[in-house]
Amino acid sequence: MGLWSMRKPRSYHHEYIYVDERKEKLQKIEENAKRDLGMIPPKEFSPEDIRGKFIEGTTHLKRRKASGRKPLAFGTILILLIVLLYLWHYIVTGDITI
Repeated sequence: MGLWSMRKPRSYHHEYIYVDERKEKLQKIEENAKRDLGMIPPKEFSPEDIRGKFIEGTTHLKRRKASGRKPLAFGTILILLIVLLYLWHYIVTGDITI
């Protein structure tokens, strides 16, 4: 163990016992194929089908979602802007009251 060669900790890998992801993926492919052939009526639009697709496509948004960070709220930006305007007014006029 040197100063520059730190070992990475062992990664955690959890395998679900009661879920077979391969089987679910195959069923989904089968259902889509039957729907394309016209054996099953077309699926109705559901907003849940497209929710989160944009985040899945971008790496930086995936990382932000995983870490739990949130962007600045509108209220925080508004309060900061008001404080800066008040400070600017004080610097320009030298008067504390508005």
